[in-house]
Amino acid sequence: MMELDHYTPAVATLVLGVIGLLILSRLSQRASNIDKPSLVLQLVFWGAGLAVVVALVVALPLEANVRGQILSLIGVVLTAIIALSSTTFVSNAMAGIMLQATRPFKPGDFILVNGVFGRVTRRSLVSTRIQTETRDFTNLPNLLLVTQPVTVQHREGTIIQADVSLGYDVHHSFAERELLKAAESAGLTDPYVLVAELLDHAVVYRAAGFLEDVVNPLTARSQLRQKMLDELHGAGIEIASPNIMAQRQQSGDTQTFPTEVLKKVTRSSADKPEAKIFDSAHAAANVQALREQIGEIRVEIDAQEEKIKAASDETRASETSVLESLERRLKWLESQEEA
Repeated sequence: MMELDHYTPAVATLVLGVIGLLILSRLSQRASNIDKPSLVLQLVFWGAGLAVVVALVVALPLEANVRGQILSLIGVVLTAIIALSSTTFVSNAMAGIMLQATRPFKPGDFILVNGVFGRVTRRSLVSTRIQTETRDFTNLPNLLLVTQPVTVQHREGTIIQADVSLGYDVHHSFAERELLKAAESAGLTDPYVLVAELLDHAVVYRAAGFLEDVVNPLTARSQLRQKMLDELHGAGIEIASPNIMAQRQQSGDTQTFPTEVLKKVTRSSADKPEAKIFDSAHAAANVQALREQIGEIRVEIDAQEEKIKAASDETRASETSVLESLERRLKWLESQEEA
């Protein structure tokens, strides 16, 4: 009976540890679709498991030297596991922690990495699961998401675009008119058309527009291409994509030119597509420029305060007026930065 009493702390530790791990496992399963709690609970689960093993060894009725040897063995095994798996588990786990800290995307975002496009469904400690266009799930190692470029679709709207090849006998003004119609018919706002490439057999045009409903990007791309087909075919414009090797009998001095040219459409700077495409970058550049101006004004204010201290009574009033003007300028710039 006395011998059994020696094992009571170890049994109690084991029972409590198992119950705690079961509770953490249950909580982790419930939070599997919630980004931050899932990662935290997984880390806590692994840490708690290690703590239970160490506590069990401490609670066993062993001699001090034997207990020390077992704890040393556990430390050696743990170190060996970490060293051997440093290129896989540990690296992905550290990448998962890094993604949690930086939060470049969250569940529900559309991402593109290494040619794989899908919507993020959950993030775990070592991998991120996305649902692809075929409704299947793809698990991406977190290390891949840290070391490779990841394109995240803008949550407030994105640019939808599609390319088409037209012959050199079609003037770009006609192509632009029909492609703009197609983009508008597809429900895109602020449409624009770019001449993407000049190939040997055709001209590549890129029709694009702003999509506010980012939930259905695949449908939007399909509708844009459908409308491009409708508008171009309706206007009698032949699509030369894929490559069409047409053999047409012509005289030796024949040149391929458009038969008709529309009036050139002029665009203001506000209509340029870059204003919509790079809106965040433009905003960041404007904020940086404001901060630089604020820094310069503050340096001028400090210099002006020194001038006022050294100024005579006759010039102090004018120098103070300059200082007040600089302070008003600084206040306005700071209000612009906050806005």
